[in-house]
Amino acid sequence: MALRNAIDSGKFIVTTEVAPPKGHHLEHMVEEGEYCRGRVDGINVTDIQSSVMRASSLVGCLKLQEAGLHPVLQMVCRDRNRLALQSELLSAAAMGITDVLCLTGDYTTLGDHPQARPVFDLDSVQLLQAAKGLTEGYDMVGNELEGDPPQLTLGCVVNPGSEPLEPQIMKLYKKVKAGAQFVQTQAVYDVAKFAEFMQQVGDIGIPILAGIVMLKSAGMARFMNKNVAGVKVPDEMIAQMKETDDKVATSIEITVELVKGLRPLCQGVHTMPLGWNKHVVTVLDEVGL
Repeated sequence: MALRNAIDSGKFIVTTEVAPPKGHHLEHMVEEGEYCRGRVDGINVTDIQSSVMRASSLVGCLKLQEAGLHPVLQMVCRDRNRLALQSELLSAAAMGITDVLCLTGDYTTLGDHPQARPVFDLDSVQLLQAAKGLTEGYDMVGNELEGDPPQLTLGCVVNPGSEPLEPQIMKLYKKVKAGAQFVQTQAVYDVAKFAEFMQQVGDIGIPILAGIVMLKSAGMARFMNKNVAGVKVPDEMIAQMKETDDKVATSIEITVELVKGLRPLCQGVHTMPLGWNKHVVTVLDEVGL
């Protein structure tokens, strides 16, 4: 219940994420999480990220939990029908994993098994509704659960850089109504545009955590601009990454400035460091978190 406690406290929330490997040795993933021990309120474990086959989010969460860290289970609708989604939520709760981020998921053609058949029996709003129903003691068709219902803290995502923005905001309100208790956003690089998004959203009653993907190179930034909907890395940041002799230091500098700019606008940040969690700690030191 680490995220629930953080939400209830009203503090500025910080989360990060790790990715399970394409293999069954998860030690490096746990090492990545260890860098942020005591510094973050939750560590997301990605769920077959970008449709590239990997070990599961659930087993990754179990490994982090065994190490005394606070995992957030990511769950996408792409790979499971409603039976399997509900079953996995109950299984996670049985193992003490109660923080869950509900997503629709990337389409299979984006990944390394493009011939895989997607499921998408539910979307993210329906998954939130199903998960909330479980916390109330019932499955999707109204059957009563045995014993006490699971106590889940449910999250959702939003893309503040999407154009047009109105459909994203409308869907965000649906997610909140369906049971979302926190929001993590797609990557943000334009503080002014994010401020406009927050103004349009208004007070939705749950914390919004601005997402930041740490830049590793100018090429990575250009790739995101071309391939990730709603993400726009400004030209000046790309130039910084291109011209620097120390990409790590420059990436940290950019991330620090983003956190400083975003901090007054929202209730937290979610870092997506892509294997750079040791540098996330440096960022948190620099901004006093």
